[in-house]
Amino acid sequence: MNPSNWGLPFAAVWAALYCIVLLRAGGTYAVGRLVRGGMTRFSGVRRTLESDRYRRAEEGLNRWGPPIVALSFLTIGLQTLMNLAAGTTRMPLIRYLPALAIGGAAWATIYSTVGFIGFEALAFAYSRAPVLTVALVIAFLGLLGAMVFVRRRPKDPSDSDAEAPGDSPRIAE
Repeated sequence: MNPSNWGLPFAAVWAALYCIVLLRAGGTYAVGRLVRGGMTRFSGVRRTLESDRYRRAEEGLNRWGPPIVALSFLTIGLQTLMNLAAGTTRMPLIRYLPALAIGGAAWATIYSTVGFIGFEALAFAYSRAPVLTVALVIAFLGLLGAMVFVRRRPKDPSDSDAEAPGDSPRIAE
């Protein structure tokens, strides 16, 4: 399935991969929208989807989600989840389609040029030093997981109420 072995000009390979990713990711988004519609039949799901907390989360994804959706195409596996989430939260098409177009173009460019070379390099490294290759992949995934899942410690609530130097309470005149 290596595109460099297809025997086609680069533009044709890129266009084919771009069409594939648009159909796959767009289909995942559509499935998410359909699932969201069907899930509202359950009272617990409906209560959750109608809660203020969920609405705020959905608004945040709809506001900041398109860049995240576009960037997810630079990862392996995450793009499917992000496209599904965009569908289940009903990200407006006016925001989703540009993210899909940009992210899909990046994905097609990577996979039509160096994407499969990376997989071949990993396979070559594994054939020469399997233990070292596995250790490096685990270390990389651990580092990636730490970057994604480690949250900053919340501020001390008393710090937010403290007055800044030079501030003094106003007295109504």
